[in-house]
Amino acid sequence: MNKRQLIQSFLAASALSFGLGAAHAQTPIKFQLDWRFEGPAALFLHPAAKGYFKNAGLDVTIDAGNGSGGTVTRVASGAYEMGFADLAALMEFHANNPDAPNKPVAVMMVYNNTPASVMALKKSGITKPADLAGKKLGAPVFDAGRRAFPIFAKANNVGAVNWTAMDPTLRETMLMRGDIDAITGFTFTSLLNLEARGAKAADIVILPYPDYGVKLYGNVIIASPKLIKENPAAVKAFLTAFAKGAKEVIANPAVAIESVKARDGIIDSKLETRRLQLAIDTVINSSDAKTEGFGAVNAGRLSLMASQVSDAFNTKSRVNPDTVWTSAMLPPAAELNILKK
Repeated sequence: MNKRQLIQSFLAASALSFGLGAAHAQTPIKFQLDWRFEGPAALFLHPAAKGYFKNAGLDVTIDAGNGSGGTVTRVASGAYEMGFADLAALMEFHANNPDAPNKPVAVMMVYNNTPASVMALKKSGITKPADLAGKKLGAPVFDAGRRAFPIFAKANNVGAVNWTAMDPTLRETMLMRGDIDAITGFTFTSLLNLEARGAKAADIVILPYPDYGVKLYGNVIIASPKLIKENPAAVKAFLTAFAKGAKEVIANPAVAIESVKARDGIIDSKLETRRLQLAIDTVINSSDAKTEGFGAVNAGRLSLMASQVSDAFNTKSRVNPDTVWTSAMLPPAAELNILKK
């Protein structure tokens, strides 16, 4: 090999080394959603599609989920570094697994209010919480609204009810058939599912938990303690990029929904835009979120929820609010100023 060939070989090796270094600069993060690729998933898929995570030095992979409990478990197992899950499910995992070495931690509040509600058809005669006493309610056993129903019942002096369990895909169908009197579920999910099955909006009774004295927080972004310890800068970078994208989603849901369509081509864009708008109006851009600030929590409210979840879920140990939440990696307040006034 002559001198010129040696130089060319060196330059090629240097270029390869630089390329590998650039690739390694992208911190890989596997992210698990709480549910399918529906409207609210735009909150994460939009910033990913816009390259905000990549620009922040992150290689983020976003997968659909099948419930908050599963998301918490998968982050705890190390299969995912971060995820999106109901805070009550995270609290339950902490309290039922006090000795688990890798309990996920909530790092940003997204749904400042729980999306859970009780829904019924007007023909059932149910118009208020007290009417639920003695009725047959239906929901999957893991449904957030069903799990938290004892809190709702206590706040509204609701007598005993009878529960029927079913697969999530059958919940609204069974209500429409009259097999059950009412259901629990996320408002922006079950309301649109009922309409898709022929119910008119005027014939649906909705009893949102937040409107009836239940101030539970909803979904949060969670991270593994390993990632938080080893690379807190990556967590903060994720939250910063997410907030930037979420601001655009809130401002223009119809455009943001295209990122969901790109991941699941069979979705009904009009329907999912409406679902996303409902989520924004009821639990993201809510009055409580505006008071507390997007992404943050109120310490007193968090402590009360920890106590309520401990009682309602009959956990093995009491929920410690100091171990389930940290604000240490939240972006500056200016970057969290994303809600509409």
